[in-house]
Amino acid sequence: MNRLVTAAALIGFLSVALGAFGAHALDGRLTDEGLEWWHTATLYGLTHAGVALAAGLATRGGKLVIGGWLIVVGAVIFAATLYAMALGAPRWLGAVTPLGGISMLSGWIFIGLSGLSRPLPTQDAAS
Repeated sequence: MNRLVTAAALIGFLSVALGAFGAHALDGRLTDEGLEWWHTATLYGLTHAGVALAAGLATRGGKLVIGGWLIVVGAVIFAATLYAMALGAPRWLGAVTPLGGISMLSGWIFIGLSGLSRPLPTQDAAS
């Protein structure tokens, strides 16, 4: 069982579902600022779900998997705080949002380091 793949799929699913919910059920109910937060949360959730999925499906482990999990945690924190504020949660919650961003950035660093730590397999010239 690959929990990273499952977590990435869940984030991707929720990002699509919440994006559609925001576009249809919340149309005209959010402030311009709230709508911008909603779109940003959806965009970051969906794009980082794809990155976490790629990390989970890769044959490498170690830093790549750590990076994938940092991206999952970061995407959840980042998007959840923005969704909550868009729906009227206290604005102080915005102080938590950057923690999600830092986690996502850390994930990207680990993914980058994983590319430096192991040589890529060589392809046979005949293939």
